[in-house]
Amino acid sequence: MALAQNRLVMKLRTKVGVRFTRFVGVAAASLATSEILLAVCDSGFHMTSTPAALVATFGGAAVSYVLSRWAWERKGKPDVLRETVPFWVISAMVWVILTLATKFGYHLASWMGLDHGVKRAAVVGLVYLAANVVTFILRFMIFHYVLFADRTTAARAAATGPDAVPPGTRTAPSAADVTAAADRDIARRARDVEDPLVALAYDERALDDLGVLDGTASRRRAGQRDADHRADGDGPGDE
Repeated sequence: MALAQNRLVMKLRTKVGVRFTRFVGVAAASLATSEILLAVCDSGFHMTSTPAALVATFGGAAVSYVLSRWAWERKGKPDVLRETVPFWVISAMVWVILTLATKFGYHLASWMGLDHGVKRAAVVGLVYLAANVVTFILRFMIFHYVLFADRTTAARAAATGPDAVPPGTRTAPSAADVTAAADRDIARRARDVEDPLVALAYDERALDDLGVLDGTASRRRAGQRDADHRADGDGPGDE
């Protein structure tokens, strides 16, 4: 039991857990606003299901929008095209679902013989609450992974991936640059090796450049270059 509680606490401390916990409060405030407005529209003004659901959903969505920006730490002027418009599109979809749920609640209350009063409002409110639970899960998934997703972090992760081009360059590193970097790394490792027998396991060229070997590798490479020049008719003596 204690282990399960510790795991739950650890999950709630993650970024997703913090956002989810905040969104629970957002949803609670939004739901309370919607439920109050729905009860007033139904029992107070005797409105039909469609306008009652519209008023309740719009009021709850307004509260949800303001508090959702706080939950996902959005500050300053909102991005209308990337944030505000998609939010209200999602709210419109939620309104359709909640309107259908409200219609069902109205029909259920009438079927139960509840034309007016607290019992009718309670039945309609319970159906509305069940629909809100479903839309709560859907909205959190969309808000966290799409609408309020941290685009800066995602872009930085993509820019620093294993295949990313270094900042300030237009092309990827050349093969020569990669080889030179590898040689420097090998040389650094060879410099730190104290046992000569172990040092021999490293790249011969890097060790020779460091002076660990006696220069045989350098002379052999120089001789190979001279032979290549002579084969091309452009030896050292032709200059």
